[in-house]
Amino acid sequence: MDFTNRERLVLLVLLGAGFMLSVDFSILNVALPEAGAGVGLGADQLPWITTAYALPAAGFTLLFGRLGDLLGRRRLLMSGMVLLAGASLVGGFASGPETMLTARALQGFATAMAIPSALSLLTTTFAEGPRRARVLGLNGALLSGGFTVGALVGGGLVTVLGWRAAFFVNVPVALAVLIATPFVIGESRAERRTRLDVPGAVTVTGGLLAVVYAVMERHLVSAVVGVLLLAAFWVIELRSPAPLASLRVLRRATVKWGNLACFVVFAMEPAMIFLTTLYLQRVLGYGPLGTGLIFGIPGLASVAAGVLAGRVIGRFGARPVLAVSMAVQGLATLPLVFLGTHRAAALAILVPALFIGFFGHVAAIVGATVTATSGLPNDEQGLATGLTSMSQQVAITVGIPLLSAVAATQASQLAGMHLALGLNVVLTLGTVALIWPRLRPRTGHRPPAVREAVPANAT
Repeated sequence: MDFTNRERLVLLVLLGAGFMLSVDFSILNVALPEAGAGVGLGADQLPWITTAYALPAAGFTLLFGRLGDLLGRRRLLMSGMVLLAGASLVGGFASGPETMLTARALQGFATAMAIPSALSLLTTTFAEGPRRARVLGLNGALLSGGFTVGALVGGGLVTVLGWRAAFFVNVPVALAVLIATPFVIGESRAERRTRLDVPGAVTVTGGLLAVVYAVMERHLVSAVVGVLLLAAFWVIELRSPAPLASLRVLRRATVKWGNLACFVVFAMEPAMIFLTTLYLQRVLGYGPLGTGLIFGIPGLASVAAGVLAGRVIGRFGARPVLAVSMAVQGLATLPLVFLGTHRAAALAILVPALFIGFFGHVAAIVGATVTATSGLPNDEQGLATGLTSMSQQVAITVGIPLLSAVAATQASQLAGMHLALGLNVVLTLGTVALIWPRLRPRTGHRPPAVREAVPANAT
């Protein structure tokens, strides 16, 4: 099942774009203190650098995913790369907080445009079945690798070249993607011209922005507004002749439960990393470099999980891989509930748990993505990948504040981490128990990967 030369070029461009966005996100996390100080942001204002990015990245992903279906996925991808390059230049030359936050917001918009477009171009280029599973496995591996590489090299890059390098590093890669894309990737859009569902777009985007802001800032009024807007979106979609998100698609078991799994996978693992980072630095006394190595080395090893998961899904289907890998992610977090204050004992528990947990996490990403995008025609792949990208972005945004709030209910940091990670395990394993029976193939239906393995001319 080798790829043609053209397919390899398509993979190089699309996977390279995703890898760059993942590296960028990770490097900027490392550079936050220096970048904030460089433009005059105080320590209590640093979260706004993350919030400015997260709000548009989470709130506009579904809209841009659907716009890719209607207007052209290649066009949206290239527009996202142009915006990313421009925003990175603005951020790199920023001299004040307003310019920095504007650049971060523009980078969030660029991410919302580029990620679902690149993912839907992958799913429409490679037919559903073993080939698509293998490609999505490679995508998951490179996303994980990008995050890990960013964590490992970010500290050194910022130390040697300064925090501005965390922005400038995006520009040459974005330009390379822009130059290569028109020659490698054909345009892809819906065959029938459909009007954009403007009321649906306004309500779902506004609702997501309000909900994400409410979680990040613990703002009750925003939460109420967000819920009301999302309820209005549901009513609009029921009545719209050309809905932004077809309820027929949203009610599909694979779409519904695949996105739930995607949300939990992305909410719990980054939150675990965040809490464990605080534990390593504030309880065990490690510096940024030591912390980066503790996470980075297991992270590099887990990249193999994406490649392996894609191949296993191609043979056995996504359901068992998704369930088993989520269970591995949850069970690998369980030993962290018993971490103490002794360095050697803590590392003896933490490092093996990270190896196993990261492996399960990456495999679960692949399983959830394959599940949530299966069984849909090409003209709805932008919607499907927009949903999965939205689930990821919202989950990353809300998971850390949620478990941090749980940890804050305890008197000591160690006790708070134990409680929050215990909840992490319960939610992850509970989701496995919830989705397993609901993703069971209907009688007489084979898993998509097996079905697609039958030659097209078979009788």
